[in-house]
Amino acid sequence: MTADNRGTIGLALGSGGARGLCHIGVLRELEEMGIVPGLVAGCSMGALVGAAWAAGRLDQLEAWMRAVSRRSFSRLALLDLGFSGGGLIQGREILALLEEIGLPERIEDLPVPFAAVATDLETGREVWLREGSLALAVRASVSMPGVIAPLYHQSRWLIDGGMVNPVPVSLARALGAEAIIASNPNARLDGRFWRAPEPPERSDGLSGFQAYLPEAARALFAPPPETGKPQGPGYLEVLSASIDIMTDHIRRARLAGEPPQVLLSANLRDMTVFDFQEAERAIVDGRRMVREQAPALRGVAGGAPGAESGQP
Repeated sequence: MTADNRGTIGLALGSGGARGLCHIGVLRELEEMGIVPGLVAGCSMGALVGAAWAAGRLDQLEAWMRAVSRRSFSRLALLDLGFSGGGLIQGREILALLEEIGLPERIEDLPVPFAAVATDLETGREVWLREGSLALAVRASVSMPGVIAPLYHQSRWLIDGGMVNPVPVSLARALGAEAIIASNPNARLDGRFWRAPEPPERSDGLSGFQAYLPEAARALFAPPPETGKPQGPGYLEVLSASIDIMTDHIRRARLAGEPPQVLLSANLRDMTVFDFQEAERAIVDGRRMVREQAPALRGVAGGAPGAESGQP
């Protein structure tokens, strides 16, 4: 932490799938401003990026994500594809990625305090993962319902933390933050969660995770055939939009009662949670998010935690 920072600044990194890669840009821009958080709480993709940053491995994660193309991500998905176990993807390759970028074995080994939020599938309760296996904590937090299989960890079946606490301000505060900067990848500035494709977003007519599937499996998730009506959404579009709608309502309710000092909001409304090939775009937007809130952020770093900014 720089000499200008007073107290402990906490960072709350929200869920958002591929949109959550904006957190990389947020961290890069904060570093250039001389604002170094003293702790980080992450949810879903925010847990992955937060863990990499806390471990000093953000360069490795960013390089891996920037190298992702539809073809390479397709190979990764196919290696882990399965229709049993509660998800389309079983999660083994996520653990392999965490090992590849060099994360330490345990949360306690991190030089910066870190915690991830997950959801207990049986009770619906929020679970804070603050000790034990770092890889399993991240893997549990990213278990997007219907896409990534739940993880049995610490005697519970856990799913994505975005189901209960999409932007974990409360967890950052529990870790000891005196002022909190929150990053929300899922801001819906135009109020839309799904838009009918006109023209198709991709030259091949495929969108999101559907484009990563083998050709024989695509029909399972394709929109219904045209019947003279406007083209409707496919399975994964409905799933993605439904998760976005639910987490948006949860986020608004949580942040109304637990507001951060500064809320950074992404502008990635036409990017789906599956669009990992657009990592560059998300990272660039993360930098924009910080620059637009620079006065409020400098106020927090200078010891003015009451200067709240941003909209829930």
